[in-house]
Amino acid sequence: MEAKEKNRASIGSLVLIPTPVGNLGDLAPRSVEVLKEADLVLAEDTRTTGKLMRHFEIDTPLRAFHQHNEHRAVEGLVQQMESGLQIALCSDAGTPGISDPGFLLVREAVQRGFIISCIPGPTAFAPALVVSGLPCDRFVFEGFLPHKKGRQKKLGALAEEERTWVVYESPHRMVKLLGELIEYCGPDRLVSCSREISKLHEETVRGTVTSVLAHFTEHEPRGEFVVVVAGRA
Repeated sequence: MEAKEKNRASIGSLVLIPTPVGNLGDLAPRSVEVLKEADLVLAEDTRTTGKLMRHFEIDTPLRAFHQHNEHRAVEGLVQQMESGLQIALCSDAGTPGISDPGFLLVREAVQRGFIISCIPGPTAFAPALVVSGLPCDRFVFEGFLPHKKGRQKKLGALAEEERTWVVYESPHRMVKLLGELIEYCGPDRLVSCSREISKLHEETVRGTVTSVLAHFTEHEPRGEFVVVVAGRA
């Protein structure tokens, strides 16, 4: 209680808390401390973050903050920070703002001069990239590709990229994506597809686009994927 009273009396702040992409043991001890000391926790899905908080015996008030309400929620949250509240922001899994809500609130907090920090922690693309066997000293991260409008143009541009590039993909679009990679990048482009990172059934399939497509044609894709593609030679 004393820590929270002290925070209320000081300038408001925003702390981004990366949450585990698979194993709950990946949550940093410092993240647990910050979540306990915060005045309010914002969560992409209160059910998911609620389970995490119960596991670590955190009873800080929890509020939903996701892509469907973040535009209208930002101003109210900024006003709360102006009153001195410390707010912690979590996504379902990984680091807030990386293919998840967070950017709009951070941008507004920067403009208003609040204290902003991010605890280093889990994000899905980093482990997938470093275990891919593809060059990772320079790379491009694209997050989720457009589903329809702009998808072909984006794939055409990425096919010419000389650096390794990384995208996220859902299981029901994996076979489609690999077919598109053959069309735009050629059948022999190297690719690495990781799923269920940090979970019991973690798996990475590496090879040419053709061989990886054959694998997932035979074995139904399951779980969220990180796809790492070699740059154009």
